[in-house]
Amino acid sequence: MRDSEADGNSKTLDKRASVALGRGLSTKLLVLTMLFVLIAEVLIFIPSIANFRLRWLEERLSTAAAVATVLVDEDTSTLSRATQDEVLASLGAKAVAVRDEGMSQLLVAAEMPPQVDEHIALAATSPLAAVRGALSTALWGGDRMLRVFGPVGDSAKEFELIIPDKGLRKAMMIYARNVAILSLIISVITAGLVFWAINRMMIRPIRRMTHSMLAFSAAPDDPGRVIRPGRRSDEIGIAQHELASMQGELQRTLGEQRHLAELGLAVSKINHDMRNMLAAAQLMSDRLRLIDNPTVQSFVPKLVRTLDRAVSYSEGVLAYGRTQEAPPSRRKLRLAQMVDDVGEILGLQTEGDIEFVNAVDPSLEVEADADHLFRVLANLARNAVQAMQTDTETAIVKRLTIGAGREGTVSKITIEDTGPGLPKRARENLFAAFRGAARSGGTGLGLAIAHELVRAHAGTLELIETRGGRTIFEICIPDQPIALDEARKSIRRPA
Repeated sequence: MRDSEADGNSKTLDKRASVALGRGLSTKLLVLTMLFVLIAEVLIFIPSIANFRLRWLEERLSTAAAVATVLVDEDTSTLSRATQDEVLASLGAKAVAVRDEGMSQLLVAAEMPPQVDEHIALAATSPLAAVRGALSTALWGGDRMLRVFGPVGDSAKEFELIIPDKGLRKAMMIYARNVAILSLIISVITAGLVFWAINRMMIRPIRRMTHSMLAFSAAPDDPGRVIRPGRRSDEIGIAQHELASMQGELQRTLGEQRHLAELGLAVSKINHDMRNMLAAAQLMSDRLRLIDNPTVQSFVPKLVRTLDRAVSYSEGVLAYGRTQEAPPSRRKLRLAQMVDDVGEILGLQTEGDIEFVNAVDPSLEVEADADHLFRVLANLARNAVQAMQTDTETAIVKRLTIGAGREGTVSKITIEDTGPGLPKRARENLFAAFRGAARSGGTGLGLAIAHELVRAHAGTLELIETRGGRTIFEICIPDQPIALDEARKSIRRPA
């Protein structure tokens, strides 16, 4: 059954990871590479065919110059018509002439054309003019007459050639066809090599990362779905390492969330019974009020407050299991009295091996939610007490000091202890539930809860110092901002 489910999941994953051939990166890369190579070949082809045209005309003019050099010393009038036609046919020309010292001499000529369509001075043709002439011949040539002239070699004479462009255009078309075939072959080979290299260096690793992300999304709690980065140190390697790190972090976070969900489920099962027991305890505390004993009467109000807080915590613990906290209901509080309550609930006011110092000015007032702030102080103080209780040496000073003051509109509360300090793991995962525990077997929930409650007050909770013999946490809670409309209403206007 499990094998069939695994096969089904694998097929579904492969289907999600597969991409249509025309839409895949590999196909796009191959087509773009071929296209870019062909564009490069076209850009090279245009000046190349222009150069081919000039070389073809230079060859014809050089041949005509060789013939003209022989004929210039002969009496061309004695040449028969058949001989002249053979000479011109071998050159593919209509006439051959030579210019020497300003004098022009027609050496061989057939039936002269009525007009010449283009005059080409080979020695003075610019690259741009050569490109224009090549495009003109290739696109519109075939029935035009050209006059080609210029010196040949070291000769001081200038030779002229009247020639139709039909043969030139035919030679250019054959050259263009050969270049096109060669360009296509080069583009295919180049595209194949580039595709092979990039597919091996980029496409395959990216496809592997895509497959890993899809596999991880299907079962994020499976450690086997986390990608295993290679040894690459380039951008792909960095991306693989970062992806592996994010997937691992997400797995840890999901594990913590599952822990919290299980915690909420467990608490929901015992919450009803816990509230019943606390209700019974409240009834017993009410009966204690009837006992006429000064000592009992002094403890009854504190016991009632403690039970009320316990009931409130029991009702609110489910909200934490759902990672929800009620917004704070802020009022002005006498902080010194609350610190005394914290010391009493932790048993620090009685004689013991831990000294408790309430260094808060009795007149200091703080704007905060009473239950929230009490939980914050109780959690931080409890962590400090538990840390100092690990020391069994009686000569070691064990002191917990809670102080406070104001800077402008910000209330600052410090919790200082003389314990062994926070270990490295706790400092690196400070305020993270289940990872920021300062002692073996701890959950780290105390700091996580305190941090969340302080942030709800728009404040900060920071570790100021930690080392052997001194650990200080600082809470900063700003006063609530005053609404402008309410401030205006509170101002008495003169009559």
